[in-house]
Amino acid sequence: MNYPTIAPAGADRRPGPPLPQRMMGYSCQACARRKVKCDKVVPECGSCRKSSAECVYEAPPPRGGKRLVTRDVLDKLARYERLLKQHGLLDSAAPVVETPSDVASGAAKEPISIHWSATVGQGEGAVIADEGKSRYVDGSFWRNIGVGDDQLASDDEDEQAGTGQIAMQMRDLAVSDPLSDALLGTRQTLGHYHPTAEAAMILWQIYAENIEPITKILHVPSTRTVIEQVARDPGRAKPRDECLVFSVYHFSVFSMTEDECMQKLGQPRAELMSSLHFATRQALVNASFLKTTELTVLQAFVLFLLPSRYTYDAHTHWILTGAAVRIGQRIGLHRDGTKLGLPAFETEIRRRLFYPLLSLDGIASQMAGTVVPQLPSTWDVEQPLNVNDDQIWPGMTETPTEQKGATDMMFRLSRTCIGKAFVKTGNIQRDGLGGFFDEAAEAEKAIQEAEREVEENYLRYCDVVNPLHFLSMALARSGIMAMRQRVYHSKMRNKTATDADKRDALQLALRILDTDHAVCTHAATSKFRWHTQSFFLWGMWDSLTFVLNSLWKDSAVFTASDVEAAWSRMSQVYQNHGEMFDSKQTINVAFRKLTLVAWDAHQQRCPSQALEPAFICTLRERQEMRRQRRAAQMAEATTPGGTFDTDMLSWPSDASSSASPFDFNVDDADWTFWDGLLRGGAQ
Repeated sequence: MNYPTIAPAGADRRPGPPLPQRMMGYSCQACARRKVKCDKVVPECGSCRKSSAECVYEAPPPRGGKRLVTRDVLDKLARYERLLKQHGLLDSAAPVVETPSDVASGAAKEPISIHWSATVGQGEGAVIADEGKSRYVDGSFWRNIGVGDDQLASDDEDEQAGTGQIAMQMRDLAVSDPLSDALLGTRQTLGHYHPTAEAAMILWQIYAENIEPITKILHVPSTRTVIEQVARDPGRAKPRDECLVFSVYHFSVFSMTEDECMQKLGQPRAELMSSLHFATRQALVNASFLKTTELTVLQAFVLFLLPSRYTYDAHTHWILTGAAVRIGQRIGLHRDGTKLGLPAFETEIRRRLFYPLLSLDGIASQMAGTVVPQLPSTWDVEQPLNVNDDQIWPGMTETPTEQKGATDMMFRLSRTCIGKAFVKTGNIQRDGLGGFFDEAAEAEKAIQEAEREVEENYLRYCDVVNPLHFLSMALARSGIMAMRQRVYHSKMRNKTATDADKRDALQLALRILDTDHAVCTHAATSKFRWHTQSFFLWGMWDSLTFVLNSLWKDSAVFTASDVEAAWSRMSQVYQNHGEMFDSKQTINVAFRKLTLVAWDAHQQRCPSQALEPAFICTLRERQEMRRQRRAAQMAEATTPGGTFDTDMLSWPSDASSSASPFDFNVDDADWTFWDGLLRGGAQ
């Protein structure tokens, strides 16, 4: 094969036609008239050159009959599609119109939301699995505070979430929960577990002072009669009444300190808790609580579950609250008594039980990391009346007139008022849940309306000297602040938050932490410590997470005084909530890790501030103790049945380490609310 010879660079070559300089975007006039293909070469197309025709290019006139689609039109179309999908009028699988801003950012913005699970949907959860075990984690909040594969190893250890002698004695019991007892079908008489008549009335008085003002599940006058009857003759107590009295005794001891137990009852608190915990469980089994249709038994079960959340692991407690919800559904607790033709007294008592039960199930699901809401579309229960207990009684024939002002129901109703705002305001989603807004201004308008309602109907009548009123004001106002905090967090999730927004969000978070500090240090609220010790305020978990993430990853946005104030609040939180140092509940473990990561990052930026605060030193000491205990357990792991202590032992706390076991992102976090009345908050 003969290959052509490549001419030398300087060789003479026959000049060819001039190279085209550019191409037009449309055909020349001659080609357009003749309807032939034009190569659009400038200055002369190929067809005109061959035919020696004059080649003239002229831009065609604009097309008529079509309206130019503007950015505003696309934005409106996308908004209307979102609304149709929210109301179930458009298939959620249908393609979404992309606005120019969506195309630029690469994703459609989410609406403003004040809900915990706003971004949780199909495909949003995650399953952590290993060696035949699996755990479903719903919502990016958990995934953004360090819950990962290592948490599977803690499942077998979660029974030890409580600390101290009480938890140890409960773990030693043969069966760990009433549901398992009920499945086994065991029954026992409990005569020797009943306290003396004098001790029973002491426990009842403690319940009436420490617990009932917060829970408002029982009717005090009629329940007192039951307590007196059972205390005089325990052997003749009906199973339903025995359930109720033991749940009252158990809850009362839970609310007491060690000194109070010794002074008033003459027994150590741990022994009383262990004995009454078993008796309450067994009384529920004796009453066949899983198939009960008696409201009293369900009341007893809920009163048992409220304190048990501090000693049971989160997953067991969530399963048990689910059983309580199913029992409530079986007796129609989700339907208002007026629609069922029930007497006025029974209607009111059912309302009082319904809302605490939903709230209990909500916080249990969140502590377990699985958000399964009880949807508002499935219930129609009115809120309880604003009346004192002496205004209602069994057998009453007429509904009492509500009061204007402070009543026994002050705390519960102020809480319900805020919770209803979370659930019912804004755009209603397909699941019947509100709290979604197209714009931040719309959300602020709804928040102002909720603030006006709770202030005018309840808080204006509060006396700050009254500890219950003080708690009511703290809870309601933290709820309003948390709503506004959610608006800022939605902006961060939508990538629209400015530095000013982040600074405002930090100030709201610090105000919520200040409210918690005021409650914890208020001497008159000490009898409610059982309730305030575990972040009863709305927005507490969000505030902690936002502050720590800001101190770690977004510190450049804030001033030095902001950073100093934030670390001061963190010190107060650990001082007021000592359980955070040792609790093995997943959320506390995650926050301990995040605290150390944030502090290490702070030290790297400000090396001159080398002196660590006391709570950081304590965290490091406890961390080292757990590492040593973990090493000892690993040495014994070759024997069957060996256990492992799961915490931050093998996790580096160096914020700069590329091997960090978790990656927090304040912009991507599920900054949505604890859902107030339905899902989380105070009990």
